[in-house]
Amino acid sequence: MTQPPIYLAVALDGAGWHPSAWREPDARSAEIFGGAYWRDLARTAENGGIDLLTIEDALGLQTPALGDIDPTVTNEVRGRLDAVLLASWLAPLTNRIGLVPTVTTTHTEPFHVSTAIATLDYASNGRAGLRAQVSGRSHEAAHFGRRSIPRLHPGRLDSAEGVAALNELFDEAADALEVVRRLWDSWQDDAVIRDQATGRFIDRDRLHYIDFTGEQFTVRGPSITPRPPQGQPLVTALAHQTIPYRLAGRQADIVYITPHDDAQVLSIAAEVRAAERFVGRRGTPLGVWADILVVLDDTPDAARRRLERLDDQHGTPLTSDALIFTGTPGGLVEQLLHWSALGIDGFRLRPAALPHDLQQIADRVVPLLTSSAALDRDRDATTLRSFLGFEPAPNRYTDEPLFGAAGERIAS
Repeated sequence: MTQPPIYLAVALDGAGWHPSAWREPDARSAEIFGGAYWRDLARTAENGGIDLLTIEDALGLQTPALGDIDPTVTNEVRGRLDAVLLASWLAPLTNRIGLVPTVTTTHTEPFHVSTAIATLDYASNGRAGLRAQVSGRSHEAAHFGRRSIPRLHPGRLDSAEGVAALNELFDEAADALEVVRRLWDSWQDDAVIRDQATGRFIDRDRLHYIDFTGEQFTVRGPSITPRPPQGQPLVTALAHQTIPYRLAGRQADIVYITPHDDAQVLSIAAEVRAAERFVGRRGTPLGVWADILVVLDDTPDAARRRLERLDDQHGTPLTSDALIFTGTPGGLVEQLLHWSALGIDGFRLRPAALPHDLQQIADRVVPLLTSSAALDRDRDATTLRSFLGFEPAPNRYTDEPLFGAAGERIAS
């Protein structure tokens, strides 16, 4: 049986995904707010053959899921650099790896998101994407003062009130991403003509209004940034239940899921496909990638001892929405190959501690996957879309007249 291709991402966040990672002997905790630290992480990932990296971000200090800020917590990393700005800074310092910063769609103007990611796509020569997320935290809404968001209680998300609040947030996110995508298309690929003889820099017939009207905003367009090199940079989203699966089905190219065993791999994948059918998705199906938090070492015992030491330093065991894999790089490769055979297209690995676990992925996991032919790639690909096997993105406005009204959305 031929091994299906596996795509591989790493999720970078501070000193790593374990709250005590910053206390590790090889941690560079004094540098996590400096450019050299992130440059070295990005180059380690790129030189190791990893396909893309994501950068975590939020509109507030790190907190538990849907929780309030706890001012008494002082033993964990607090604070982040802006993910989009950081990715743009990393773009000319890297050559091949995809750069996918996290963008919060709630409170953030989609026009600004569109131009920021388009700019990242230019700075990286077609390697940009974004990971869209919503903000359901009232203290984050208070940063902006435009509206209040009721506190969402994790235990009441299945209540009528909780479902209504989630639907509102994710419907707004879908609208925001629709605006972002339309703005990327609002310049045709050949709109910039630079005709020195006639003195025309652009052809106005190849720019278009998008004329979007939604519940939260109305956007006229066109963008101020020409169409990105990829046409449509990759849109990705982390999802845990039906409502965000439907958002991914409407607007994303890749959805990150968090199964903990084989049964959940199959059941969640089935939920994702059902969500695609529910929203009437057309064109390329979602890429389904699984998130795994990894603690890697030479032997399973060494990995367990390292996790125990980190847990002891923090005072509580590590918990995660994703599977926590503690073991050897070889054992992780077996896990990835097995889930790939069950239908997972790619994996986003969360290193427990940086740089240790990232180095293990780059130096040991990737070569093992390469030797199994799981990481066979089109080395002639010139953009992140093409490198990950996505078709070129057509422009929805190509055949419309000057500044025409928005047409029907095409699936990406």
